[in-house]
Amino acid sequence: MTDSKYFTTTKKGEIFELKAELNSDKKEKKKEAVKKVIASMTVGKDVSALFPDVVNCMQTDNLELKKLVYLYLMNYAKSQPDMAIMAVNTFVKDCEDPNPLIRALAVRTMGCIRVDKITEYLCEPLRKCLKDEDPYVRKTAAVCVAKLHDINAQLVEDQGFLDTLKDLISDSNPMVVANAVAALSEIAESHPSSNLLDLNPQSINKLLTALNECTEWGQIFILDCLANYTPKDDREAQSICERVTPRLSHANSAVVLSAVKVLMKFMEMLSKDLDYYGTLLKKLAPPLVTLLSAEPELQYVALRNINLIVQKRPEILKHEMKVFFVKYNDPIYVKLEKLDIMIRLASQANIAQVLAELKEYATEVDVDFVRKAVRAIGRCAIKVEQSAERCVSTLLDLIQTKVNYVVQEAIVVIKDIFRKYPNKYESVIATLCENLDSLDEPEARAAMIWIVGEYAERIDNADELLESFLEGFHDESTQVQLQLLTAIVKLFLKKPTETQELVQQVLSLATQDSDNPDLRDRGYIYWRLLSTDPVAAKEVVLAEKPLISEETDLIEPTLLDELICYIGTLASVYHKPPSAFVEGGRGVVHKSLPPRTASSESTESPETAPAGAPSGEQPDVIPTQGDLLGDLLNLDLGPPVGGPPLATSSVQMGAVDLLGGGLDSLMGDEPEGIGGPNFVAPPAAAVPPNLGTSMGSGLSDLFDLTSGVGTLSGSYVAPKAVWLPAMKAKGLEISGTFTRQVGSISMDLQLTNKALQVMTDFAIQFNRNSFGLAPAAPLQVHAPLSPNQTVEISLPLNTVGSVMKMEPLNNLQVAVKNNIDVFYFSTLYPLHILFVEDGKMDRQMFLATWKDIPNENEAQFQIRDCPLNAEAVSSRLQSSNIFTVAKRNVEGQDMLYQSLKLTNGIWVLAELRIQPGNPSFTDLELSLKCRAPEVSQHVYQAYETILKN
Repeated sequence: MTDSKYFTTTKKGEIFELKAELNSDKKEKKKEAVKKVIASMTVGKDVSALFPDVVNCMQTDNLELKKLVYLYLMNYAKSQPDMAIMAVNTFVKDCEDPNPLIRALAVRTMGCIRVDKITEYLCEPLRKCLKDEDPYVRKTAAVCVAKLHDINAQLVEDQGFLDTLKDLISDSNPMVVANAVAALSEIAESHPSSNLLDLNPQSINKLLTALNECTEWGQIFILDCLANYTPKDDREAQSICERVTPRLSHANSAVVLSAVKVLMKFMEMLSKDLDYYGTLLKKLAPPLVTLLSAEPELQYVALRNINLIVQKRPEILKHEMKVFFVKYNDPIYVKLEKLDIMIRLASQANIAQVLAELKEYATEVDVDFVRKAVRAIGRCAIKVEQSAERCVSTLLDLIQTKVNYVVQEAIVVIKDIFRKYPNKYESVIATLCENLDSLDEPEARAAMIWIVGEYAERIDNADELLESFLEGFHDESTQVQLQLLTAIVKLFLKKPTETQELVQQVLSLATQDSDNPDLRDRGYIYWRLLSTDPVAAKEVVLAEKPLISEETDLIEPTLLDELICYIGTLASVYHKPPSAFVEGGRGVVHKSLPPRTASSESTESPETAPAGAPSGEQPDVIPTQGDLLGDLLNLDLGPPVGGPPLATSSVQMGAVDLLGGGLDSLMGDEPEGIGGPNFVAPPAAAVPPNLGTSMGSGLSDLFDLTSGVGTLSGSYVAPKAVWLPAMKAKGLEISGTFTRQVGSISMDLQLTNKALQVMTDFAIQFNRNSFGLAPAAPLQVHAPLSPNQTVEISLPLNTVGSVMKMEPLNNLQVAVKNNIDVFYFSTLYPLHILFVEDGKMDRQMFLATWKDIPNENEAQFQIRDCPLNAEAVSSRLQSSNIFTVAKRNVEGQDMLYQSLKLTNGIWVLAELRIQPGNPSFTDLELSLKCRAPEVSQHVYQAYETILKN
């Protein structure tokens, strides 16, 4: 008969009977009674009243009975702490039993009794067991230390158990080593600051030796510990990888993933040129493929981890596409995950195979899976350009099926294909428009509206199509409302005469009848743009769109690096760092991949900055245009930042808003005809008086703000040029030039009124630019500018404005406002106005910096027919803050070594070779070296301008 008989009894008065049986002299009867007690305890009955009787049964040599009593003890010790103390003597005695199984059982139970009163009595037995001659007892004692630490950390530290645990890492038995590592890792996780696992090459070697011989869970503990170690160089990383690689063929999938984690982490330190690197990549693929033949739940965990690995190193599985093809009996969660990985691995080599599969999937019965498959076809088109044509024709075939959800997904992805390949596949728009009535999902409706607005000029009845959407405007989702607003404004700008009423209607719906702040703000901006300057509106709304990137759902690189360190854990399944789902901060340590070693990839560290340029002052990167949206809507609309305090009123400048926010002159009182016939301006009260504040203040620490105390210098000033002709600015002509005098930059302007009316209320603003140029004061035109009158103004500038890399680098976009309108123009400023007065390096520094800047950053230029000799060249350049550091004569040629520094801390070093030509003209050869090589061309132009004028 089995033990099930113990669970069938329901007698009353049972406790008394059990009490009698527990005190019986017969061993068999005692054993039966204890089994009945455990059975009652298991089904939830309270048998705590029998505590003293059960504890008495501990005095036995029978291992089975002892185990049952210990089980009871663990369960009830917490509720009966005073009684539990009675058992302490037995523990102490059992820890010295000749049978190692009983010693281990005693120490294991001691660790599980979480009662503070008892812990201090257990220290001595635990100390003995940690040094026991039997490895089974030692490995059990190692885990007991971690449990005891959880109850009373201070006690464990005072008793010196942590040092004993560290010593066990050098134990001769691999299982003891594994448990010691597991215990130390557990303790270290709850105390991230303590350096318990102080790993060094010697201890790593011991762990790797133990790795081959311990059980699978022991291997996982050791591999996880190795993953937290950072090798000192690539040779050590390779050596560890070689010894961990055999674990990839282990039968336990957890061991395989832990080994993959170690290898993925240490591969960061290996040079891609090494033969071993290629070998390792090949070895990683088969174990990952093998994981996919397990049951679905394991497959899913493997696929989530593979998804991370493929994002980090797609080359590992690039030839294994077929294993990710979906099987008919895969659960949906496995299917969707496989689909994701297929797209990540799609390339020109396998795209035909992938598309054939995806087309098959799109005819399945599972709706979620079909949607994802259709979306996947679109992602393939965007990722592999050569396949775009085939993908579009596949999508059109799917649209012809007229299956509602297939059609909607297809329209969403075709919108992205249009963005990626403009003017290529627009012939399919007619087919899309046929399905307009069947769209009921917000994303599909928004995509279709975007297509109609973007290609309105190609669709004859675009206004009717958009009007049909407008009928239920307030019932649409926000996503659809925003798209509809933009699409109708686009349509108006393309066909103004036919859609005047439609655009008025949508602007009114979006601004006056809507509660959504996003919709209202966008409506007001469009309304204001259309009412003040339709040309600017066209440039903004119909601007060329940037192409969309291939992979839009990639995990952000730093998060990906952190998740790679958590392969084989819950974090790798959720694709979130532990801090996002583990409650409280305990045990959550941010991990990152080790930096690449110098031999694998040379990266410039802050320490290698040129000796003459402190690293804090030298911005290595100017933000690109892609990083910051550069249009005149983003102008800083506040007072100028930085620079010395000015006598002029800052309040006056703060009130200026070039886009018309709060300016009565551009609202109700504007002259007729600016916005087209009968175009109504938005209500003034509804427009926020100030659209934003200046962003420059936060950037001041990136720039060198010292004006420099140098010689009283006046650099070369170019003659004034016409920047804004009168015919483009309603009669206002603006000419100007830039100057630098004693560390101050100015824009010297000449304003001429060629109109028939008086001009007043002048203001000026700059768009973000490469060097942060911005007005340091308001534009002061003291008297109204009468017709045919000219006024000259010097506008002080500073370099603490917002920075955005422009094309070309010295491009400056300017907005000037007066009582008539806002006018925009752009001009190129000469770079030498940014050369600062403290730009002279000493010789040693120059030499060190010249050697330090890579040779590929060197640019060569020629300046022909210069009318100056070496002395005159040096003197002329110095007046524009280009300083000669050294001069020598080589074979009759003068060599000048020069340095200059830009306002944002970038140093440029120059070697100028002066070749004597005919008596009055010489040719110059100029070599420039700079850490930001894009500056070199403009520095050369500055040299040529200064020397030839």
